Amino acid sequence: MSRRLIGLLLVLTGISFLVWYLNRPEPIPVALSTVERGLVEATVVNTRAGTIKACRRAGLSPPAGGQVDQLTVKEGDQVKAGQLLLELWNNDLEAEVQLAEKQAKASTAQAEEACVRARVAEKEAQRLLQLQKRSLISEELVDRAVGDAQARRAACHAAQARAEVSEAQMAVNRAVLARTLLYAPFDGIVAEVNAELGAFVTPSPTGVPTLPAIDLIDRSCLYVSAPIDEVDAPTIRPGMPTRITLDAFRDRVFPGVVRRVAPYVLDIEKQARTVDVEAEFSRPQDTERLLPGYSADVEVILERHEDVLRVPTHALRVGHRVLLYQPETGRLEERQIEPGLANWEFTEIQSGLKAGDSIVLSIDREGIEPGALVRPEEKNSLP
Repeated sequence: MSRRLIGLLLVLTGISFLVWYLNRPEPIPVALSTVERGLVEATVVNTRAGTIKACRRAGLSPPAGGQVDQLTVKEGDQVKAGQLLLELWNNDLEAEVQLAEKQAKASTAQAEEACVRARVAEKEAQRLLQLQKRSLISEELVDRAVGDAQARRAACHAAQARAEVSEAQMAVNRAVLARTLLYAPFDGIVAEVNAELGAFVTPSPTGVPTLPAIDLIDRSCLYVSAPIDEVDAPTIRPGMPTRITLDAFRDRVFPGVVRRVAPYVLDIEKQARTVDVEAEFSRPQDTERLLPGYSADVEVILERHEDVLRVPTHALRVGHRVLLYQPETGRLEERQIEPGLANWEFTEIQSGLKAGDSIVLSIDREGIEPGALVRPEEKNSLP
C-alpha cells in the first residue's frame, strides 16, 4: 500500500474522530447519594400547630357577687393550696354567723336544762312506783308522776332537736359566708388578676363568659395538645414515643410520650377534621423554661428500624425504582427495589441495593433516564 493511500486513510480517520467528538452527547450533571445504613422511622405529625398547656389551670371567681374588700395576691405570686386569694365585703354575713353561733349555744343550754328536768322527773316517778307496791300511795299520784316524767323526756328530745337545727343553721350561715371568700384550689402561680380593691365582681351569667377574677396556673405539669389528621389518628396509641419541637426553642428537640388520644373527632366548619393528641414531656426538667401557650409540634413515632439500608425518599421513582450510577461506564441503570419502612425523609431498602451504591437524587431533572451518560456533580452521604 502506497504512502499516499495510508496518509489518506489517516486523514479520513482523524476527520471521523473529530466529527464524533464534536457531536458526542454531553454528560448530564447529577447529584448522587451513597446508600448507607441508618435509622428509619414511621412517624405522624400534627396538621396544625399545637399548644403547650398546663395540667391544672383554673379561672377563679367567687360564687357570689359583691365588693372586693381584700385582695391578697398580685400577678406573678406563688400561692399554696388553701391560701386566701380574695375576699368580698361580708360584715353582715359574719354578724349572722356570730348570731347563729350564739343561738346554737343557747339551744344547747336549753336542751341540757330540759334533759336534767326529765331525769329528775323519772327518778321521782320510780320512787312513787316503789311506794305504790307497798300500798303507801294512791294510784292517781303515781300515774301523774309517770306522765310528767314522760312529758319531760319528750321535751328533752325536742330541745335537743332544736339545738341540732341551730347547728345546721350555723352551718348554712358559714356556707353563705364562704361564698364571699376565694381560696387557691392547688399550688400554682397567679397568671392574671382581673379584680381591683373596692371594685364589684359578679358571677358569669349562664352562657355569657366573663373574665375570671384570678387566673391560677400550676406550671409543675405541662403537656402539648396537638391536632392530628383523622386519617392518621387510628395508628396512635397512648405510650408511643414522640419528639416535641417549639418555635421558641428551634434548636432543641424534647422527648415525650403520648398520654391521651381524644375519643372523638373534632369537626369545625371550614377546617379539616382532626383528633386532639396530648403528649407529655419525658424529662420534667425540660419544662422549667416553658410557658403555657407556646406553639409546639408533635411528631409521633409509630415504628422504628435501626441500622438498616436506607435511601432518601425523594430519590424513588414511580414503581419503587431508583437510578443507579455505574462508575465504570458513567451511565445510569434503573434498578427495582423492595421498600420497607418509610417516611417523608428516608425509605428502608430490603432488597435491590447494597451499601456503598450511588443513586441519583435529582430524579425530576429533565433528560435523566436509564442509560443516560452522566457526570457526578456532587456526592453526599446520608445524614
